[in-house]
Amino acid sequence: MADEASDPTRVPGAPHPRETAELVGQDAPQAAFLDAFNAGRLHHAWLITGPRGVGKATLAWRIARFLLATPDPDPDDMFGAPVPTSLTVSPDHPVARRIEAGSEPGLKSVHRSENEKTKRLRDQIVVDDIRALASFFQLSAADGGRRVVIIDAADDMNVNAANALLKMLEEPPARTTLLLICHQPSRLLPTIRSRCRTLRLGPLDRDQMAQAMAQAGVDPGADAAALAELSAGSVGEALRLALLDGLKLYGDLIALMNTMPNLDRARALALADAAGARGSEAKLDLLYTLIDIALSRLARTGAGHAPLAQAAPNEAATFARLCAHPAQARAWADTAQTALARARHGRAVNLDPGALVLDTLFKLSDTATPR
Repeated sequence: MADEASDPTRVPGAPHPRETAELVGQDAPQAAFLDAFNAGRLHHAWLITGPRGVGKATLAWRIARFLLATPDPDPDDMFGAPVPTSLTVSPDHPVARRIEAGSEPGLKSVHRSENEKTKRLRDQIVVDDIRALASFFQLSAADGGRRVVIIDAADDMNVNAANALLKMLEEPPARTTLLLICHQPSRLLPTIRSRCRTLRLGPLDRDQMAQAMAQAGVDPGADAAALAELSAGSVGEALRLALLDGLKLYGDLIALMNTMPNLDRARALALADAAGARGSEAKLDLLYTLIDIALSRLARTGAGHAPLAQAAPNEAATFARLCAHPAQARAWADTAQTALARARHGRAVNLDPGALVLDTLFKLSDTATPR
């Protein structure tokens, strides 16, 4: 099991998906999987899709726990175990305890690994990460039990890793279930998608969001409406915003945009220094997410589809001034695409993060300049 500090699949400060007791608001995909299991039609590979942060990883870990703890159904055995009606497994079950401790031999989790040379997380799942599954299959085959693999996220695989996984899907090991968590199925090889059965999860409504956040030990309080507005039904994003002081960061961003096109350079520099400081990678990631959200909300305003609620002080007035008509909406949409792509490339080649933030802010201010 990966070290918690280097696990890219978790929200910092929030429970790991394997520690989440219940899956909120996703009854339909859970029922679909349970029906397949009870009917003896368990597919060897499942593609778990949907927006980020709606519970895909939690569902994968629930399925893994259930499969490793539940005997195969036998419709001819009238005295056998009762047909399961839920994916829930008691936390006192030995499988649940082993998974909690990261010591379950029948389970393997694959995600972006650490580069041994740079000691930093790779930005892709590489072929060696997938090939390592071969030894897992060999070592775990002796007991004859089930084996479960969770890949989080499958759309992080590079081409070679995807091709290696495809070979496994074409000739799946016996009694093995692969669970592919995927945020953008279009990024996967069509041949991978065609060999999986899909479970799709949807965004949570406001009540479900509150319930899921409470389960994670976070009380949004007076920020509940703003968190729901910015997270778009993703409890993962809402937790990230709450735990990383994201609403304040978004407020600072909107206040800075309100100075455009005469950008307040001192405030821009302060924001860039804070987000680009050493050890602030999570804040830098969040800032770019918030810039993307702000530009999307800004463009929708100019297109006549302004957000129904404000997520920061003066947001509506700022957007109305910066994007008053469809032509400006198109300009902001183009800027979102080009400026954020430029930032992603800069980060990929390890340019100074503070300078990248400033460059992005200058691009936004230039778009705000009257033509």
